[in-house]
Amino acid sequence: MDYGMVGPALVLGLGCVGSSIGCGIAGMASHAVMSRVEENHGKFIGMSAVASSQSIYGFVLMLLMKNAIIAGSLSPLSGIGIGVSVGFALLFSSVYQGMCAASGIQASAKQPAIIGKCFAALGIVESFSLFAFVFALLLI
Repeated sequence: MDYGMVGPALVLGLGCVGSSIGCGIAGMASHAVMSRVEENHGKFIGMSAVASSQSIYGFVLMLLMKNAIIAGSLSPLSGIGIGVSVGFALLFSSVYQGMCAASGIQASAKQPAIIGKCFAALGIVESFSLFAFVFALLLI
């Protein structure tokens, strides 16, 4: 049995699972708030989609890891280690980013002027996904 593509599949799968959970959490908050307010719906929708970026990081890493394993510069076991660790970093980051977006959506419904500050907090959570992504690139 060939285990070569387990690592790339894990990083993609965990990143996508996290993004879907995070976007779902924020999307539910967005729907609830949109039913109560008459404006800023686009900003709420945009904020609820921020957690989707981790699936892109997982996709890029999957492609790079697959090519490195095929080329022989990355062992399948190392790929599994990278896939699990970075995949979980992406998963947790996107889940918590979705929670942060949900609270930002609710807060900006009450005080619309703070929506930019809420996006700043989402960027801070996003940075941990970027750290994991960049560190994985250094390992590949």
